[in-house]
Amino acid sequence: MTHFIAKASFAALIALASIPFGTPTASASGWRHEPAVNVQYRPAYACSPGQAVQKARWTGLRYARLTNVTPRRVVVSGRNYRGWDQMVFANVRGCPLIRR
Repeated sequence: MTHFIAKASFAALIALASIPFGTPTASASGWRHEPAVNVQYRPAYACSPGQAVQKARWTGLRYARLTNVTPRRVVVSGRNYRGWDQMVFANVRGCPLIRR
């Protein structure tokens, strides 16, 4: 019986000793960052429509204009040497070309 009481008191002592060490680490950072008011947030991982149009122009699409934007793709239409054409870019960072 004395071994049980000794082990239980030792476990309680360890449990009580670990409580004060857990709370300061969770709230150690007193600095709080609050975003500026009236700032439009655009994720850095998305393809901007201007970047997609610029890439289409660099690849030879003239009169390039934005046609459609979805969460997955950005469609740019324009003319090339054969006629009207579309370029489809993925809506991720870097605007990789999906289909021409």
